[in-house]
Amino acid sequence: MFLFFLTSGLFLGWSLGANDAANIFGSAVGSKMVRFSTAVIIASIFVIAGSVLQGSGAAHTLGKLGSVNAIGGAFTVALCAGFTVLWMTKLKLPVSTSQAIIGAIIGWNFYSGNPTDLNVLGRIVSTWVAGPILGGIFAVLLYLALKSFLSKTKIHLVKLDAYLKYALLIIGGFGAYSLGANNVANVVGVFVPSAPDIQIDFGFFNLDGIQLLFLAGGISIAVGIATYSKKVMMTVGSDLMSLSAESALVIVLSHSLVLFIFSSTSLSNALQSIGLPAIPLVPVSSSQAIVGAIMGIGFLKGGAGIEYKVLGRISIGWISTPIIAGLISFVSLFFMNNVFKLTVANEVLDKTKNITESIANHIISEPSGYINLFQPLLYAIIAILILAVILLTIKLFNNKEKLKNDQSEELIIKFESQEKLLKSELNKVNEDNAKLEKEIGFKRKEQMDIALNIINKNRFLEKLKTKIDKITNKPELNKEELTRLKKLIIDNLSLDKDRERFNIYVNELNRDFYFRLLSRYPNLTENEQRLCSLVRLNLSSKEMASILNISTKSVEVNRHRLRKKMFLKREENLTELIGKL
Repeated sequence: MFLFFLTSGLFLGWSLGANDAANIFGSAVGSKMVRFSTAVIIASIFVIAGSVLQGSGAAHTLGKLGSVNAIGGAFTVALCAGFTVLWMTKLKLPVSTSQAIIGAIIGWNFYSGNPTDLNVLGRIVSTWVAGPILGGIFAVLLYLALKSFLSKTKIHLVKLDAYLKYALLIIGGFGAYSLGANNVANVVGVFVPSAPDIQIDFGFFNLDGIQLLFLAGGISIAVGIATYSKKVMMTVGSDLMSLSAESALVIVLSHSLVLFIFSSTSLSNALQSIGLPAIPLVPVSSSQAIVGAIMGIGFLKGGAGIEYKVLGRISIGWISTPIIAGLISFVSLFFMNNVFKLTVANEVLDKTKNITESIANHIISEPSGYINLFQPLLYAIIAILILAVILLTIKLFNNKEKLKNDQSEELIIKFESQEKLLKSELNKVNEDNAKLEKEIGFKRKEQMDIALNIINKNRFLEKLKTKIDKITNKPELNKEELTRLKKLIIDNLSLDKDRERFNIYVNELNRDFYFRLLSRYPNLTENEQRLCSLVRLNLSSKEMASILNISTKSVEVNRHRLRKKMFLKREENLTELIGKL
């Protein structure tokens, strides 16, 4: 039966691991210096070690707040605290397990009539204030010391990155040890009064019933780390403030020191031995310590990078956690005691009287007749409260789902609208490109037609010139008239209108080509650029000579010079090279 009832404590341990692992490795994983899988392995090993070796100090103080003296009550209290932490974890809020278990214990105190030790409660609550303040102070001092050290040593960035990674792993291990030592009391502290009186020999060491209890609590925390801690790690590690590797290192160490100080029996005794006040050994809020450290670094850097909305959500979680846990604990204890007939507290007074006395701070005392009349009404009130909590939870869940659906629909509509706009713009661009390609194709065809006209006309004029040369050799013909005709033909060869139109088309169609050509070969002359545009049309040397109104030999000479300027080797083809530009 003890193992069965312990399951609620193990569930709380799982919730603690899922939530508070972010405080150990959240900043390291968030800054991408440590992989999540590596963080899980190191945290699991050291949290179990801390739970077994140093978990008793904080558990003793927790027992003074409220000694849950029935195993059924311990089961209910731990279950309520675990449910509260799980609920906050699903909302991605790094809440305090310490606050949840303490709120649940106070709920048990009210139900059972057990007085709450206000001195112990004051010490615990004071650590909720001191924890984040100490975390912030440690973070500022350590950050300044680290920056001073790095500026003096001037370590290379690559080496520094490796050193910081290993430092994060070592300090993360220390943080996991401190978490287990301080917070395992939250997991199994309420079960200590009911722990079985046994002892098991493991060969190298022996563990008694309470140490076995702490071992089980440590293992449950490790399971929570491995299975459900990644979401909250990212909230602490990256959402609250963007962290550098140096900041992550300082924050983890600061948080670990706070937890270690409030769980170290040796340190507390050492301070007492030299006449200083003892450190209160209480389960402090791991979440508050880590957030305090992050805020300390943030304020040191001017506060510009802090996400105050996230900080506000976390603060609301801190305030509401003990209240919610206490109310759930009170209602659940009544339900367990009266419906399942489970003993939740030894030496319990009349259940109904106990509830009314707890609500009225033990002032009101009713006759038994009135109790019988009041009991049905009380059952109805409790049932209504439970129903209200369930309906409120369902409503919040439905609202959250509705908000998600609305956001998803809004994103889908926005995406579809953008997709339509992009398709419309793409179609327009394609149409413009097709139109431009068609126009360019038409102009290229017209250019080739003009080139062929020029070539054919020049061939005809060359033949005509040759015939006139033959005629001039005959003395009986009017030599002067024929000479004049020859001159006219020569003038037509050099001042042809088709050639002018051709040159205009060449310049228009080859603007981009000339730009690419000159960007690669900036020393080309205008005539050489023109020759390249004719080579691009794949014309022969004779055809080029006809268009340029020069001899074929001149074209060959110009081509040779062009190859030299373009630094072409003998095996490289000029036409292929120009065609690729």
